[in-house]
Amino acid sequence: MTLLTSRRLGLLREHDFRQLWTADLISQLGTRTALLAMPLLAVVTLHASTFETALLTAAGTAGSLLFGLPAGAWLDRIRSRPVLIVTDLARTCLLLSIPVASLLGAVSMPQLYAVAFVASVCTVFFNIGQMTYVARLLRPERLVEANTKLASNASVAAVAGSAVGGWVVQVLTAPIAIAVDALSYLLSALGLVRIRAAEPPIEPPIEPPIEPPIEPAPRHLGREIADGLRFVGGHPVLRALGLNIAIWVLFQGADNGIMIVFLVREVHLNAATIGLLGTIGLIGALLATAATGRITARIGEARTILLAGFVAAAAFLCYPLTGPGWSLGWFVLAGFLAAFAIVASNIVQTSYRQRLTPAHLQGRAGSVMTMLSWGMLPAGSVLGGAVASLLDLRTTLFVNGVGVALSVLPLLLSPLRSAATKASVDHE
Repeated sequence: MTLLTSRRLGLLREHDFRQLWTADLISQLGTRTALLAMPLLAVVTLHASTFETALLTAAGTAGSLLFGLPAGAWLDRIRSRPVLIVTDLARTCLLLSIPVASLLGAVSMPQLYAVAFVASVCTVFFNIGQMTYVARLLRPERLVEANTKLASNASVAAVAGSAVGGWVVQVLTAPIAIAVDALSYLLSALGLVRIRAAEPPIEPPIEPPIEPPIEPAPRHLGREIADGLRFVGGHPVLRALGLNIAIWVLFQGADNGIMIVFLVREVHLNAATIGLLGTIGLIGALLATAATGRITARIGEARTILLAGFVAAAAFLCYPLTGPGWSLGWFVLAGFLAAFAIVASNIVQTSYRQRLTPAHLQGRAGSVMTMLSWGMLPAGSVLGGAVASLLDLRTTLFVNGVGVALSVLPLLLSPLRSAATKASVDHE
């Protein structure tokens, strides 16, 4: 292996991280393959309304809103890898129930709601567990590389999975696409089982001795959740990042809740075309994984986060311009810019938070940010469906774009506005 190849592989040369990375890639590919399947099954097969489809999208992310905070506090107490394996296996069983019900002619909207919701709860524990697991296993200086490589999985899956998913739904039907997703979770669990290194023991924070010694207070889940909230809320930059994420994702969720209905009923696209357009647009995610490190090195973490916020605002304001023919170009441009901004912001924000957070608070700090991101998606989906029921779909998309633009305000009112490098952010 040449020196150049070795440098490019980086952490992938290490067996355990390679297993984690491979398991994540397989899971992401399956998820993206089936991403179109659930709403298309609802819209095309079950003839769901716009609001019913938005509720289905909300159910698929509601777990973060309801369980994000306790999941982080709980995962700070235990080892993470068993949680990752169990949640993968649970999602396998849940998703397989849909193609089975379809074969029996018994699939229904209540089943889709239930599967989407319970799977979203599993996803909450998996996502927070994976962030916590990576932070425990790697030295702080390797976190950016690890998060970049994991983010690249989402990018590759977004590009490949959108096209494959659209084709599978178009040719083999939506239930088959969902079965592919179920298989991906099973393969992910098998990959995680192959990790060799034992996870480090969970150590409580070291506190100065108290004379005379007293019995330690029993651990209390509510108090531990409050510790995570106080830590994030008490830090001026993390607080601004949390507000930025919450507003951004709220209106992104509103877009997600109605986008498939918009593309099918307003722009008159089929599943294969929707998948292809998503693939072209999401090339921006691949570019972001390759370029974020260089951009951050050149302009600093703070300015990278601000830049991503402005790019996202422009992207979401392009979506309502989408129409038939050449106007589909607006959708491609919006998808490209949005994917670039989301991936770049996620890489920098996650790595910064992990470095800043003490080891014993990793799960809780991660769960706060997860709640503010994934937790806002279901609220946004319901909001989008409700607004679209009062207005038309295109106007609702424009309102959502303005909302994403407003998410930049907390960043501009925080120390990030003047910070030029990571060091200056840390000083603040």
